[in-house]
Amino acid sequence: MKSAWGREAIRSIGISLAITLVTLAGLEVFLRIADFRELRETLSEESLAYDYDPALGWAPIPGSTGTIKSLRTTHYKHNSLGLRDEEFSLDAKPTIVFLGDSFVWGLDSEAEERFSDLLKPRLPNYKIMAAGVSGFGTDQEYLLLQRIWPKVKPSVVVLIFCAQNDREDNTRSLYFNHYYKPYFVTQPDGSLELMGSPVPRSHLIYFRDHWLVRNVWLARLATNVYLRLKYPKVTVPDPSEKLVAKIRDFVEGNGSKFMVGIQYHDEALVRFLETNRIPFVKLEGADFIPNVPGNMFGPHWTPKGQQDVAERIHGMLSANGVLASGSAAAK
Repeated sequence: MKSAWGREAIRSIGISLAITLVTLAGLEVFLRIADFRELRETLSEESLAYDYDPALGWAPIPGSTGTIKSLRTTHYKHNSLGLRDEEFSLDAKPTIVFLGDSFVWGLDSEAEERFSDLLKPRLPNYKIMAAGVSGFGTDQEYLLLQRIWPKVKPSVVVLIFCAQNDREDNTRSLYFNHYYKPYFVTQPDGSLELMGSPVPRSHLIYFRDHWLVRNVWLARLATNVYLRLKYPKVTVPDPSEKLVAKIRDFVEGNGSKFMVGIQYHDEALVRFLETNRIPFVKLEGADFIPNVPGNMFGPHWTPKGQQDVAERIHGMLSANGVLASGSAAAK
């Protein structure tokens, strides 16, 4: 009797196990055929030339090189600081740092076409550094500036504010619903508090780095769901002006000059800069490559637009005594 009961229990367990395996296999096949976008091993500039960074969310891999295809196919090379620029060495020559996102990194432009490179021969008494990272908000740019400051010690910092998306980027903990990022929350006393740090890894990083998650789509689904439940998207009130003020205070507190370039129309930011006597230049109207459906990166400046931007920024630097101070420092 007991032997028959045991065989029946084993048989029942075997059937249940077989049904479970067939069901899981069916789900695996279904997920592969359905090819849901959230489960694809989607690669972009953040997951190829860039990598996970616990403080910034993502950052370029130092020394990485390659090509990227957006509205144009261009080449890139990152130096040992992880910046798309020539190798940097600190010396007596003063440095101007341009801080920003893909407009400073130079998406859709070769390095030598960017406004920062175009300014180099026009400002021979300065070193010029493009400290731009695609996708960054003003919050991440502030954290990046703090990171590189001891190695660069710039005499001038120019923030290029991307009015088309920086405000939205500064209010969220997720970029394109894929990559987590740090963010700042305004406290009751008006101060900013850093949140979301260390930054969680994106599900795409797990897809790339873990064999099981990369090769089993059910594991991809489980990873995606787990991360969304544990680290849901957070949205906060726009802290953009406070972030600009925080960068200004940091820069001027270190004895350097701070200025702003506004990539697009933003009258609220203009009023803030005027009220706080922060030098700025409007870059709206610089020629850009028209966007096309399906392009996730958005429109960026053409070579002609880069030349226009370089001219306007040169005018702002000149009007604020940077060229004269650079000549004096070089003597």
